[in-house]
Amino acid sequence: MVCLGNICRSPLAEGILEKKIQEAGLDWIVDSAGTNGYHVGESPHKLSQKVALEHGIDISHQVTRKFVKEDFDRFDKIYSMAEDVTDEIKMISGQKYNAAKVDLLLNESYPGQNRDVPDPWSRPESVYHEVYKLIDEACDAIIAKAV
Repeated sequence: MVCLGNICRSPLAEGILEKKIQEAGLDWIVDSAGTNGYHVGESPHKLSQKVALEHGIDISHQVTRKFVKEDFDRFDKIYSMAEDVTDEIKMISGQKYNAAKVDLLLNESYPGQNRDVPDPWSRPESVYHEVYKLIDEACDAIIAKAV
């Protein structure tokens, strides 16, 4: 799960998918990262944490990190939160970029529509709730394909 700063969208996506994986009894590893390094080592945004907790998901233990090209070696699938994030993934990855492994997360719930998960950074709490709902639906679609 990759967004820009790894403090709002991708930590939510990591937490939501982890919970659904556990509930489905799947043996998957989920991680999240950001394409910029502005927040490396920080916890997720307080509103992302708050909204996740309201849904029974604790993401406070997560620590932000920067996406690296070696993530293509470590992960089978890389979900981007937005098209600009996908562009950054391509630039960071260089020759390691593998388009077959990358997709926009919302293509899981809205196939082929190439929708972005809105960035809630510096926006009201209501946007965090909207983002949660979009990510939750996409994660449901990911799990439905696996079980």
